[in-house]
Amino acid sequence: MKQKRSMLEITVKSVILGIFLSVILAAANAYLGLFAGMTVSASIPAAVISMGILRLFKNSGILENNIVQTAASAGESLAAGVIFTIPALVLMGYWTDFDYIAIAEMAAVGGIIGVMFTIPLRRALIIEAKLTYPEGIATAEVLKAGDEARGSKEGGKHLAMILKAGLIGGFLKLCQQGFSMWNSAAETAFGFKTARGGNTIFGIGGDLSPALLGVGYIIGLNISILMLSGGLLSWMVVLPIYSTITAQTGAISMDVATEIWSSQIRFLGVGAMVVGGLWSIVKLIRPLVNGIKAGLEAHRNADRGVEMERTEQDISIKWVIGIIAVSSIPLFFLYLGVLKNLEVTLIMTAVMLIFGFLFSAVAGYMGGLVGSSNNPISGVTIATILFSSLLLLLLLGRGSPEGAAGAIIIGAVVCCAASIAGDNLQDLKAGYLLGATPWKQQIMQIVGTIAAALTLGITLDILHTAYVIGSDTLPAPQATLMMSVANGVFEGGLPWDMIAIGAILGIAIIIADVILEKRGSTFRMPVLAVAVGLYLPISLSAPVFIGGLISYFTKERMKNGSKNGLFFASGLITGEALMGIMVAIPIFVTANKNWWPHIKGFGWLGIVLFLLVAFRMYQTAKKKSEDIL
Repeated sequence: MKQKRSMLEITVKSVILGIFLSVILAAANAYLGLFAGMTVSASIPAAVISMGILRLFKNSGILENNIVQTAASAGESLAAGVIFTIPALVLMGYWTDFDYIAIAEMAAVGGIIGVMFTIPLRRALIIEAKLTYPEGIATAEVLKAGDEARGSKEGGKHLAMILKAGLIGGFLKLCQQGFSMWNSAAETAFGFKTARGGNTIFGIGGDLSPALLGVGYIIGLNISILMLSGGLLSWMVVLPIYSTITAQTGAISMDVATEIWSSQIRFLGVGAMVVGGLWSIVKLIRPLVNGIKAGLEAHRNADRGVEMERTEQDISIKWVIGIIAVSSIPLFFLYLGVLKNLEVTLIMTAVMLIFGFLFSAVAGYMGGLVGSSNNPISGVTIATILFSSLLLLLLLGRGSPEGAAGAIIIGAVVCCAASIAGDNLQDLKAGYLLGATPWKQQIMQIVGTIAAALTLGITLDILHTAYVIGSDTLPAPQATLMMSVANGVFEGGLPWDMIAIGAILGIAIIIADVILEKRGSTFRMPVLAVAVGLYLPISLSAPVFIGGLISYFTKERMKNGSKNGLFFASGLITGEALMGIMVAIPIFVTANKNWWPHIKGFGWLGIVLFLLVAFRMYQTAKKKSEDIL
């Protein structure tokens, strides 16, 4: 009976639950990405929630839980592709509000071709290549542990931990965002007058978001250090140098520091990201070619009648080619409506497909190295938008009102494809370890993608009505950066000197990382992690670093199989993000931005509660798994 139960995969209840979780996690990560400029993998919390719910049914098994998390994690991944790019169309004034149909089209088609592009790469990147796919392995272990503990209280306790942490994160978000009891961050600028009469300005601060603690815990200390290093370099080194050289006058304030950083210094991160994206492509050429050859050979064997094991069956390559061809048709007409030029539209549609495939492979490979939460989707998207902008500038000329918007739309589709590709391979890694059927997982990726695509437009509309995307409350750092790159190419004013310095810095970091790799160092320096720190506010990097420290000091428990800290971190992230949306809903419905009563004067309480949550995370992560039973 257990064997029969464990072989269940796609069932009615797994499809329904997968769609529901895809929508919920897409909304949560959309808020997190617009707030913090990053998203985190939803595979593990989705797996735990699935186990907690499906254990109520008599006939359910490990592969069915795997199918649920496969669909659910697609929503989180697609949210990253959407919110990193599409809000730029509103920020630049091309859209006055969010076009639901266009968003659903770009998201669904981009996500589907992302799934298709990774199918020929599955064998090379998952089976043949020595890649870890950390979230994939962790998800498989969580599902195995839950299956072994079926009938015990362990699965329910893990779900309860996620819910408890979610309540903590949600409560603090309600106090801060809804009732305005304290500011979102504790930050300040300081400096001194120079002999020339100008100001030397420094900036420092820390966000009081429990979700960012969770992000730091999940990505670990190595990446957290690099992010903080990028932030300190921007705000404590380059900012004072730039303000001194340009003889900034007036008050020394955080507003002034933020304006200088936003208009000039964050473009160091653009240069570093472009270099990092190109470096990723160079490293991928050989695995990419080998992956395509292996995938095509497997399908040729299938056509010859060679019987394949269930665990080796992908969606047919003929279907892959057909789906990509059909998917490119609506995108062609979408681009044509923007660019108003048939020849240019044909060229840019081809560019989208080429970049989509290339960067889907990059995202899949990098996901195997650093995981989905650390996947440098921003880098490949910026490279796409920069190249597309320069090409459209050549084809349409300077001052074209359609050029910048066209580049953003191309970047949006590529970003959705790359995001889904990285997540798809993480899920297929988990499935490979569990003995799942690849084509069934690939189908559920498509199901989860479509479900999220149909709801993300509504989520963006709700958040924009309540908070205004691009404001201090919801800064949308990634989309703002994409807009700056596209507009800068067509309108001028892009700080090319900062981009060039960032590119040089990126090259230096790559060289340092290569040296560390040759020495066998456990500490690595992926350039895109530093680049993220360069262009995010320093206040966001600080709590991420604290979460990374907690992860480091409790790593022995993780090595021994305890995932308590991971569940707690996932709960904080999900709870805070969902509360952010719940706070927005009554404002959206009533069109009254002051719907929530404001209770001022509790700034000190925000700091105290943030520190208490950090301490609670440390205590939870130190516990053995059996201690929570």
